Amino acid sequence: MRVKTPWIEALRRKREEGIDPTKKSSVPATPSDRDLTPKRMSESYYRQVLPLARDPWLLDNYLNANGHIRLGTLFMDLDALSGVIAYKHTGESVTTVTAAVDRITINHPLRELCDLELSGQVTFATGRSSMEISLQVAKAPEHEAEVKKEDILMTCAFTMVSLDPNTKKPVAIAPLRVDTPEERRLFDLGEKNYNAKKALAKTTLRKQTPNDQESDLIHAMWLKQLEFHDPNVPSQKPDNVVYMDSTKLHSAQIMQPQYRNRHNFMIFGGFLLKQTFELAFCCAASFSHSRPTFVSLDPSTFDNPVPVGSVLYLTATVAYTDPPLVDVRSRHDSKIEDGPAPQKYTRVQIRIDSKVRDVEHGETKPTGQFNYTFLVEKDIKVMPRTYSEFMIWVDARRRAERVSASIEGAENIDGVGHTTDDGKKDRVME
Repeated sequence: MRVKTPWIEALRRKREEGIDPTKKSSVPATPSDRDLTPKRMSESYYRQVLPLARDPWLLDNYLNANGHIRLGTLFMDLDALSGVIAYKHTGESVTTVTAAVDRITINHPLRELCDLELSGQVTFATGRSSMEISLQVAKAPEHEAEVKKEDILMTCAFTMVSLDPNTKKPVAIAPLRVDTPEERRLFDLGEKNYNAKKALAKTTLRKQTPNDQESDLIHAMWLKQLEFHDPNVPSQKPDNVVYMDSTKLHSAQIMQPQYRNRHNFMIFGGFLLKQTFELAFCCAASFSHSRPTFVSLDPSTFDNPVPVGSVLYLTATVAYTDPPLVDVRSRHDSKIEDGPAPQKYTRVQIRIDSKVRDVEHGETKPTGQFNYTFLVEKDIKVMPRTYSEFMIWVDARRRAERVSASIEGAENIDGVGHTTDDGKKDRVME
C-alpha cells in the first residue's frame, strides 16, 4: 500500500497534536547516529508483477475507452515503485520525495495485453541527499525466468531526494557500494547523468541568452510572421501553422486525500505524472486534430510539494514541433531555411507548467514542469509570437535535439545500445 494510515486517523492525530506536518520545524527529526554504511545495489532491488492478463478487475483500472493500457496509470505505479525502492535504501527515518523524472521511453511497444513486471533499484548514490533509481516495465516472464531484452516495454530513471521530516532540509544517505562490472556501468551512467544535469543548469535560458544560431532562428520566424501579416506579400500563413498561444489547455483540480503520499498530507508524485500526461495528450490531440502516440516523457522536474486540500493548476502548451517551421540547413551548416517538405508525421512536444494555491487563493507556488513528446500522423507546425513563447520554443528545441541525439545513437542512453520506439508501430498502450 502507498499509505499506512487511514486519512481520518491521520487527520485526527494532526488536530490532537496541533502540529502541521507540512510546515517546517527548527528541530530535526532524523537521528544523528543513522547507519550510513555503503549499500549494495541489490539491497534496494524490488519487483512487482501486475497480473493484468489474469485479473480482469485489476485490468479494469488500467484500460482506457479503446481497451488500451493507460500509460498515465503506469506512470503512477512507477513513481510509487521508486518510493518503495528509495526507502529500502534510506530506511524509514527520512522523508523521500521525487525531485525529477529524467526520461521515460517506450523501448518495445506492447502489442497484446499481458502480465507486466515492474522492477528497479538504486543505481547512483554518493552519500549526498539524492539518488538515481532506474526502473523498467517488461512482459512478466514465466517461472521466474530472466526478462528478455525484446520484452522490455519501458525504461526510466527517477531522481529522489531525502529530507528531514521536520526541517524539510536535505539529509545524507548511504552511498552505493559497487561490486561488479555491470554495477560499475550503471553507477557510471548515473554519474554521467548527474553531471550532465548540473552542466545543463548552468546554460538554462534563465541564466544565458540564446546562442547565435538560436537567435537567427528566432529572427527568421519573426520575419516569417511579418510576411504572414503583410498584405503586399503573397505568402499567407498556411493552414498547418498554428500560433503557440492558441494551443494552450488549462485545468484546475482540488487535491483530495485519496492521492496522498505515505506521509499523508502531500500528494504523491505519481498522481501529478498521471494528470500532466493526460492533459498533455489532450493538448496534442486538440492541436493536431488526430490521435497522438506517446513517444517519451522528457526530463521533468518537481519543484515544490502539493499539499492535500490545495488547488492544482496545470497549463499545457505546444512548445515545439519537429520538423520545425524554420531550421538550420544541417548540423554543419548554420544557414537558416524553411523547414522540410510536407511530412507524414510530426513530433509534438507538450510542456506542462504546474502551480499550486491554497483554497483561499493566497500564496502561489510553482510545483514543476513536465515535458512530453507525442507523434501525430499529420504535418503541422507551431509558431511562437512573443518573446516568452520564443524562449519556450528554444528550450523545447534544445531538449528535442538532445533526445534525437540519443535516439540516433550519438549518445547511448544506457551505454549499451538502447532501443527506442518512434511511435509509428501499432500498440495497445497510450
